[in-house]
Amino acid sequence: MSLRTADFDYHLPDELIASRPLADRAASRMMVVHRASGHIEHRMFRELPGFLKPDDLLVLNDTKVIPARVFSDDGGIELLCLDRLSSLEWRCLVRPGKKMKPGRRVVVGGITGTVAEVYENGDRRVVWEAPVDLDAHGHLALPHYMGRGDDIADRDRYQTVFAREEGAIAAPTAGLHFTPEMLAGLPHAHLTLHVGVGTFRPVSAEVVADHVMHSEKYHVGEETTRRVNEAGRVVAVGTTVTRVLESIAREAETTARIGERDHTGATDIFIHPPYEFRAVDALLTNFHLPQSTLIMLVSAFAGRDLVLEAYRQAVAERYRFYSYGDCMLLL
Repeated sequence: MSLRTADFDYHLPDELIASRPLADRAASRMMVVHRASGHIEHRMFRELPGFLKPDDLLVLNDTKVIPARVFSDDGGIELLCLDRLSSLEWRCLVRPGKKMKPGRRVVVGGITGTVAEVYENGDRRVVWEAPVDLDAHGHLALPHYMGRGDDIADRDRYQTVFAREEGAIAAPTAGLHFTPEMLAGLPHAHLTLHVGVGTFRPVSAEVVADHVMHSEKYHVGEETTRRVNEAGRVVAVGTTVTRVLESIAREAETTARIGERDHTGATDIFIHPPYEFRAVDALLTNFHLPQSTLIMLVSAFAGRDLVLEAYRQAVAERYRFYSYGDCMLLL
C-alpha cells in the first residue's frame, strides 16, 4: 500500500516552535535515536563528540544565506530573489504576482528592475539597471512558522559559523548548533547546496510518491569526495547534505561511495520510505514540519514508526522545534 502524506503527521503545540535562537549555539538539546535497537536517549548537543567514532567524518553544507527578500520603495511589491542569473538578472518570486507582468517595472533602493519574463511556475525574471545591494535593502526570508520578520541578530544566528558560499534562501539548520571550537576537534568536510524556497513548500499530493520535488544546485569538491569515500562512517549534518550525497551515490559507477571526482550539478532527489541509503551512515538533523519532505527523508533513514515515536517523545519532553530548535542524532 502506498504511503500517504497524512501518514507523516503529528501534533505540535505552537509554543514548542522556536522563533528565536538560544543565546549559546551549542546549548541545544540532542535526542539520540539508535536505529537498530529503537532506543531513544535525551542528551545535549555538546555530547555529540562522545557518539562519534575515530574514523567518522562529519559532512557539512557551507552554503551562506543571503538577504534575498526585498520590497519595492513604495512598499507595494515583495520580491524573493531565488537565483542570480547574471550580475543584473534574478529569478524572483513576486507578490502580488498579478501586477508584475512582462514590462512592468519595480524600484528597489532607487534601482529600477523590469520584468522580462514570466516562467511557467509563476516566477519572474527581473532585469535591473544596476546591481541591487541586498545587504543594504534585503531581508532574510525567515520561515513563516517563526511568525516574525528578521532582525539584526538573525544576520549572525541564521547562518552557520562555517558558511562561505553565498546563494541560499534558507539556512542548513542542522549546522546552526556548531561552534568553531567544537568543529576544531572533529573530523569534517564541506559540500555546498544552496537551499531554495522549495524547502518551505508543503507536500500537496495525497500520495507521497506523487509529490514533485524541487531542484537545488550543489558542488562537492575533490577533497571532500576523497574523504567521504575513505571514511569509516559518514555522518551527514542535515537533510541537504544527505540529499547531495545520496543523489551522487545513485549515479556513481564505481565501488566508491560517491565516485572519485568533484561533482557539480543539481538534484531533485525525493527520499522517502522505502529507500536504500548508499552514502550516509548517520544523520544529525533538526525536527521538521508535519507531512513535510524532510520528515519523510528522516523516516526513510530510521523507519516511520520509530521517527514518529521520537517526535512524540520530543513533544512530551518539550524539545524546541524547527530551524532555531533542538536536534536529533540518528545512529
